[in-house]
Amino acid sequence: MHLKNALCAVSALAMVAATGANAESLTIATVNNGDMIRMQGYTDDFTAKTGHTVEWVTLEENVLRQRVTTDITTKGGQFDIMTIGMYETPIWGANGWLVPLDDLSAEYDVGDILPAMAGGLSHEGTLYAAPFYGESSMVMYRTDLMEAAGLEMPDAPSWSFIAKAARAMTDRDADINGICLRGKAGWGEGGAFITATSNSFGARWFDEDWNAQFDTREWSDTLNFFVNMMTDSGPAGYATNGFNENLSLFNQGKCGMWIDATVAASFVTGDDSTVADSVGFALAPDNGMGKR
Repeated sequence: MHLKNALCAVSALAMVAATGANAESLTIATVNNGDMIRMQGYTDDFTAKTGHTVEWVTLEENVLRQRVTTDITTKGGQFDIMTIGMYETPIWGANGWLVPLDDLSAEYDVGDILPAMAGGLSHEGTLYAAPFYGESSMVMYRTDLMEAAGLEMPDAPSWSFIAKAARAMTDRDADINGICLRGKAGWGEGGAFITATSNSFGARWFDEDWNAQFDTREWSDTLNFFVNMMTDSGPAGYATNGFNENLSLFNQGKCGMWIDATVAASFVTGDDSTVADSVGFALAPDNGMGKR
């Protein structure tokens, strides 16, 4: 995940080097989100066509990252295949920890992968993981609550508008939070989100000489804005909420807005959502700098 847009990401399948990836039984480590659950629904079809049985190890985001990182760096061999992202793939590929995907069949059509996705999953031009989905970030919001608040969501909102709308849509008596955002610790949870937010405020992790920049005004503005907005308009305990927790809140009708991965669109408008008919979408917010 690039620092310029930390929520521009891919969940990809990578084959671990020096494991029995050609064995009759494959062990696959993956995250417990909706798209990965959908992927598991193809298991029987895969087994019927290949003869390989599959054992799924499905873990929470932070636990998955710890487990697969420990396994691959120590050559533990617990997993044959794992779902990882753009951050890990080129680094692990360069270290020789992943099998290069340079001999895929013509039926797969590697050229059909979006260039940005293929580039992020490659090292020196060699693909090391196959994308299952790609994502960026966006605003998902309740059109009925926005209308009731007397506001109209811009196609490209600013953070100041988001904060204003969040306050206007918050109704504590009705258990409606104006906004739901990730606060859970961990790169794959709140870490990625706050980095993307900080970018829109002009903040960065390091300067060109690798000096840490977390004591700058831009980072102070980012964190104060986030905490103040979530205190005013977010759910109780937001600091422990990640993707799955906010998805559940939104689908229960308890969030006016949710800014997160674009892959959530099919879930907030799906059968499990109580507000599926009242969901709108907009670009992720900026802060007047043209950075989202």
